[in-house]
Amino acid sequence: MNETVFNIKIGYGQNEVTLTILPQDDYFKVIYFGGIMGAVGYADADWTLIDPEKIAPGDLPMYTPDLKGERLKVILNEATVDAIGKEIEMHYHREE
Repeated sequence: MNETVFNIKIGYGQNEVTLTILPQDDYFKVIYFGGIMGAVGYADADWTLIDPEKIAPGDLPMYTPDLKGERLKVILNEATVDAIGKEIEMHYHREE
């Protein structure tokens, strides 16, 4: 795949968070404030969190939470992964 990077917005609590999505061959890297927060993949009709050991870091560092700034402490749980997956799907449907 290795297509163009794109941004998505997801609701997180009472806030909205902008994440950068970096498509890879088998999954999508989720970037937050310049670091790799994790990755999601689509398998068996469901969005899943990719094991961190299977994520190729490339040129980006892993994301380190910094609660001093304006960043939210975003956690990649099942609900967040599903929200990210839905936004990825919407991105590709808009391009068609």
